[in-house]
Amino acid sequence: MNIKKTKSILVIFITTLFTITTLVGCMSYEVTSHDEKKQKKQYPFKNTSLPIKTRVDDLVDRLTLDEKIAQMFDKSPAIDRLGIPEYKWWNEALHGIARAGKATVFPQAIGLAASFNEALVLDVATAISDEGRAKHHAFLKEENNAIYTGLTYWSPNINIFRDPRWGRGQETYGEDPFLTSRIATNFVNGLQGTDKHYLKSVATIKHFAVHSGPEFSRHSDDYHVSAKDMMETYMPAFAQTIKNTKVSSVMCAYNRVNGEPACGSDELLQTLLRDKFNFDGYVVSDCGAIADFYDEKSHHIVDSPAEAAAKAVQSGTDLNCGDSHGNTFAELKLAVAQGLIKEEKITQAVKRLFLARFKLGMFDPAKQVPYANLSLETVGSKEHLALTQKAAEQSLVLLKNDGTLPLKKDTVVALIGPNADNKTVLIGNYFGKPIETITPRNAITKMIGSENVHFATGSSLTGKVYSHHQPIPAEFFYHKDYKGNIKPGLMASYYDAAHFSIQPALKRIDANIDLHFNKSPIDGKNINEFSAKWQGILKPNHTAHYEFSTQNIKVTLDGEEITNGMKLQANKAYAFEAQSTIKNYWHSNVIEPEIQLSWLDQDENLAQKAISAANKSDVIIFVGGITANLEGEEMPLEIDGFSHGDRTHINLPTSQRSLLRTLSKTGKPLIYINLSGSAIALNWLDEHASAIIQGFYPGESTGTALSRLIFGEFSPSGRLPVTFYRSVDDLPDFKNYAMDNRTYKYYQGEVLYPFGFGLSYAKIGYKDMAMSISDTRELTVSAQVSNKSNFDADEVVQVYLSMPDAPVKTPIRQLANFKHITLAANSTQHLSINITPEKLTYIDNLGVSQPYHGRLQVSVGSGQGIKFNSDNVLKNSINLL
Repeated sequence: MNIKKTKSILVIFITTLFTITTLVGCMSYEVTSHDEKKQKKQYPFKNTSLPIKTRVDDLVDRLTLDEKIAQMFDKSPAIDRLGIPEYKWWNEALHGIARAGKATVFPQAIGLAASFNEALVLDVATAISDEGRAKHHAFLKEENNAIYTGLTYWSPNINIFRDPRWGRGQETYGEDPFLTSRIATNFVNGLQGTDKHYLKSVATIKHFAVHSGPEFSRHSDDYHVSAKDMMETYMPAFAQTIKNTKVSSVMCAYNRVNGEPACGSDELLQTLLRDKFNFDGYVVSDCGAIADFYDEKSHHIVDSPAEAAAKAVQSGTDLNCGDSHGNTFAELKLAVAQGLIKEEKITQAVKRLFLARFKLGMFDPAKQVPYANLSLETVGSKEHLALTQKAAEQSLVLLKNDGTLPLKKDTVVALIGPNADNKTVLIGNYFGKPIETITPRNAITKMIGSENVHFATGSSLTGKVYSHHQPIPAEFFYHKDYKGNIKPGLMASYYDAAHFSIQPALKRIDANIDLHFNKSPIDGKNINEFSAKWQGILKPNHTAHYEFSTQNIKVTLDGEEITNGMKLQANKAYAFEAQSTIKNYWHSNVIEPEIQLSWLDQDENLAQKAISAANKSDVIIFVGGITANLEGEEMPLEIDGFSHGDRTHINLPTSQRSLLRTLSKTGKPLIYINLSGSAIALNWLDEHASAIIQGFYPGESTGTALSRLIFGEFSPSGRLPVTFYRSVDDLPDFKNYAMDNRTYKYYQGEVLYPFGFGLSYAKIGYKDMAMSISDTRELTVSAQVSNKSNFDADEVVQVYLSMPDAPVKTPIRQLANFKHITLAANSTQHLSINITPEKLTYIDNLGVSQPYHGRLQVSVGSGQGIKFNSDNVLKNSINLL
C-alpha cells in the first residue's frame, strides 16, 4: 500500500473520530444542560400547589452561605443556577408611587391625616397600590429592574410628630398615636390588598422606634425614654397597626434607644416587636443604619463591620439598606467565621425575605397572580385624579373666617405669595411626577377668569430662597457650528454610561435645558444610566443679578461654576458648559429623569408688584408658608429658621411677614393660605387676617381644591392632626424625648390652634349627649348632630377622654374615637360612637396597661372644646367601677 495514501486515510480516520467524539460530547452537554433546565423547573419551590412556607424552605435550603448573605442587601443579585432574578427592594409610596416616573400625587401623609377619614385613606392607598402594580409589571416587560421598580414599599411613616421642629413630620399622621394607628391601618390595608393568598404589595411601617428628629444628629443620638412614655406614646401606633393589618415589613430607625441602636436592639426587635406585638414579617434597616454601629462619627458601639452586621442580624434585622458605606452585611461571612453569629440566624432572615417575595407572586405564573393584569391606564386615571382632588379638599383646614369666605365669583382678587404658583409646594417629599400639576394660580384663574386675577409672587420664601425660578428660555442659548457661525441652541453630547470616559453615542442640538426623558435619548428604549454634556453660549437680554436653580446638572459660565447668584450683562456672550449624570442610585434614579436649568431676576421689585396688584383688587389672597425644600430629610441647608431639614423656630419667614404687614395697610380683606408640612406660628395673622386656611402639601390638585373652597363649592372639613403652638419657646429641648409639655395630650400652655381643630361653612351643633357602659366595659357615647345651614357639610365627630382619678399622671385628654360623617343641609343625625375597653385603661409608670376606675370625663363634638362655642362640643362624666 502506498505509504502516503495510508497516512491520508489515517489522518481522515483520526479527524473523523475526533469530530464524532466532539459531537457526542457536545450532544451530551446539550442533553445535560436541557435536563438541568428541566429539573430547575421541577424544584419544589417552583410548585405553586405547595404551601408557601414549604416552597420558601426548599429554595433557601438550596442556597450557599454566600448566596444567602447576598440576598440580605437591598440590591439582591440574581441566582442564575436556580432561576432567581435580581431584585431591588427599595421603593416608596408615601402619598403616591414615588421616584418612578409619572404617578398620581396625593396629599402628603400629614394632609391625609387631616382628613380624619379612614375610608378615604383606604381608597387612596388602594389607588396607589393599583398604580404600583401596574408600573411594576410594565417595568418587568421592559426588563427594567432598576431601583424603584419593585413592590416592597418603605411606607408609611408612623412615627409620632412630637415636636413641630422636625422636618420629616410631614411624612407622619400627626401627634396622636390613636389617629396614627387608624390612618396607618387603612393605608397598610390599601397597599397590601385583600387577596387571601397573595400580597398586592408590601407595606413597611417605620421608623421603629422613638424617632422624630433632629435630622442632623440622627446617626449618633441616643434617646432615653421612660417605660411609660414608650408604651403610652411611641409604641401604640406600631402595636395597633401590626395587630390590625399583619403588615409585612418594619423599618428600624437610625438612632439609639436607651443605649442600643434601634436596628441592633434585642429589646425593640425581639422583646417588643416579635414577642409582644406578634410581628412575623421582615425587618429592614434604614439606609446606612448598620454602618452607624461602627462609624466613628456615628454610634461607634462596635469596632468593625463584621461585628455590626452580626449584632443587627442577631437582634432581628433581616435586610440591610446600604448607602455610602456600601453593604455592611457583606461582612456576615467573616462574622460567621469569627463565631459572632451562626448561619442559622442568617438562614432565618433570608427565609423571611423570600416569604415576602413569594407572597407577592414573584415566582408564580402571572395568570395566577390577581394583581398582575393591572394596566398602565390606571396610572393617573380620571378616577385617581378625582380621588386626589377629593383628598386634597378634605385635607384643607379652615382655621379662621370672619365671614369673608366664601367669596363670590365676580370678586377681583390679588393673588400674591411665593407659593401661589409654586409647583414644588404641592408635592411635599417622597413624591412621584404629577399627572396634572394644578397650582392655586392655575385654578383660581380658570375659575374666575384672568381679568379678575392680579398675580404677583411678592416675596421670597425666606431670605434669598425663591420659589419662582423658570427654565431659561431657548432664545438665550446659542452655539457655533463647524463653520463658526452662531446658531440657536446648545451642542449636546450623550454618553451611554454614567461617566464620560467613552465616545458619545449621540450628538444633537438641544434648544435649552428643560429636558424630561420618558425613554432613553440615545436609543429611544427603556431608560438606563447615561451622561450628557452641553456646550455653547448664554446671552441674557438685560443686566441683572440672576439666581440659578439646577436639577441633575452642573453648570459653568466663563469657566466659573454657578452655585449662587451671578450678575450678568445684557447681550454679553458667556461661554456655557454643563454636564449631567443619570445614575441608578437613590438620589438620581433612571426612571423618567429630568434635567433642568432655571433662573430668576434677583433685582426685580417683588413687593412693589404685590402692592400694585392689591390696590387693583377687592380682596387679597396670599399663598405663603414653606416647602419641602426647606423642611425634610437630612439636608445641608442652614439659614434662619431652618437647619439640616429641621426648623429652629416655627415663625413664618421674615420676608413673608414683612410683605403681609405692608399689604394689610391697603385695608383690603386678607385671606391667608398657609402651605406647610408642619405647624407655623400664625399669631399676627390670627389677629389681622380675615380668613386663614391650612394646607399640608395637598398634592397635584391643590389649586382646584383651594379654589373650590375659597369660592364656596364645598364646606371645609379638615382637622389639625398636630397642635399649632404660638412658639417653641416653652417646649422642651428638641432632643428631649420625654412627653412632658408636648402635644395636645400633655402641653400645659395656651395654644394658637389645638389638635383636632377646624372650622366649617356650615353651622354644626350637638345636643342630647348620652353615655352607657356594657358589662365588658365598652363605652357608648351618643348625641344629636345638626347642620343648621344651607351648606351640605362633612363633619369630624371626635370623642376625648380624661382620667382625673388615675393613681399616676395621665394625658390631659386623649382622642378615643372619631367618625367622619356627611350632614345634608338643614338636617340632623343621631350618632353613636363606641369606645373599646382598651381605651378605658391607663399606662402606669412601669409601662403596663391598667384598667381605670373612677370619674371618666368625656367630650363629644367638633374638637377638644377649645376655640369653639358650647354648641360644638358636649361634655359629661361617668363613673367607672
